[in-house]
Amino acid sequence: MNMENKMKIEIWSDVMCPFCYIGKRNLEKALTQFSDREHIEVIWKSYLLDPNTPETSDKSYAQHLVEYKGMSEQQVDGMLAQLTQTAKQAGLDYDFDKAQLVSSKKAHQVIQMAKTKGLGNQAEEVMFKAFFTEGKNIADKSSLISIGEEIGLSKDEVETALSDNKYAEMMNADIAEARQIGVQGVPFFVFNRKYAVSGAQPPKAFLESLEKAFGEWREDNPAVKLDITQGQSCKPDGTCD
Repeated sequence: MNMENKMKIEIWSDVMCPFCYIGKRNLEKALTQFSDREHIEVIWKSYLLDPNTPETSDKSYAQHLVEYKGMSEQQVDGMLAQLTQTAKQAGLDYDFDKAQLVSSKKAHQVIQMAKTKGLGNQAEEVMFKAFFTEGKNIADKSSLISIGEEIGLSKDEVETALSDNKYAEMMNADIAEARQIGVQGVPFFVFNRKYAVSGAQPPKAFLESLEKAFGEWREDNPAVKLDITQGQSCKPDGTCD
């Protein structure tokens, strides 16, 4: 099958990172304003903000930050209120009272499986929503099965993602690659392996990076213009002439 050559945007992200979901939405807004968006391929890459986060949590998101990050309750409350407001401006509904701060490793393994089926973007979206809006436990197998089914993965495929070491290795390869290119935090967006945008920038900033990177990519990858000699043919709508 002849796959069209597209300019790649690679995004290192963790599904429990509030700015990653905001960044995703702002990039999507930029893409809606970008006339060549059909020539863009978005590739999601795994990143673990805290590999030591447990798979079960008896603490609220706020309590976890107070205990593990050494912040005061007042600081945490202020920060979460600000994040909720920033998310709202991006069109997202965060509920930190419900959010369960648990390990995202299993979620990343499911996303890696989804990527092999061309469902990476959908997997990121439902995983972010599950974590920040719906308060689901993204380390819980039954939760992950229902999240997987929501995007078209079967129960067996989700179970394979969790049991087959291949998907953990794919996650670790992304993390190793992040270290190699110098990613210090997420979200981290790489356009055509030439330009990087760190953090959840506004749509306008993404659009500027997109246009700059794509202009250069297009010079190296000119559009195919065919000189067509017309003859009798059949079209997808069933008409033949």
